[in-house]
Amino acid sequence: MRQAAITALGALIWGALSPNLLAQSDAMGADCGCLWEGSFSEVAPTADLIVIGEVRSIKGNAVDLVPEQILKGAPWLDTLRVWMQTRDYCRPPAAHFPAGSRWIMALSEIREVPEDGFNPSTPNQSFGRPFDYTLSSCGGYWLRVQGNTATGNLVPDMPRFYHEPDMSPVLVDLVKGYITGTVSTEVLTEASRERPEAVNELILDTRSFLRGQADWLPDDERLEPDGGSAVAP
Repeated sequence: MRQAAITALGALIWGALSPNLLAQSDAMGADCGCLWEGSFSEVAPTADLIVIGEVRSIKGNAVDLVPEQILKGAPWLDTLRVWMQTRDYCRPPAAHFPAGSRWIMALSEIREVPEDGFNPSTPNQSFGRPFDYTLSSCGGYWLRVQGNTATGNLVPDMPRFYHEPDMSPVLVDLVKGYITGTVSTEVLTEASRERPEAVNELILDTRSFLRGQADWLPDDERLEPDGGSAVAP
């Protein structure tokens, strides 16, 4: 139990120190003319495919995504091509998803390409190909995954068009549970609440964190001031 508590707190420290989680990004997609469709929890039910995956490469305005887990839908390829922003399409830029990064994406399948959607002279800059996928910036259609946690515009009332709002990392298993119907929006909302400033200070101060471990451990596993266990030998 003690080791599990220390491991969990270590993950919490890592999340607090990560600049990607502390920094609030600029609004993305607010100027493309679309209406905000809602947070991830609101748009996920209408997605054709929801996948946890790692970006293998960027090709023009598309990324090749290797699925780790399929949370909804059934893709027919081992690697998914996800078409991003170009022209006036309301999608995030491909550069936002560097190779090696991991994401939960709620995707729409391309069923028909508009007449002006493909130019043979610029095949890597286009609307996309039939049966590939697109990612919209008009809602919380993606979450960043680091380790076993996810962050992003996850629940209602988060700022519109802000895809990296200040929040606590949420376990990926909770997101999966929401998609399968075993976890409620209320549970997601509570899990995503920002940590109190006092907790942030505790995490950022390593010495204080070590002294404070006792608050996270069962009574029979509290630490003595010298770092030893209070449990009798």
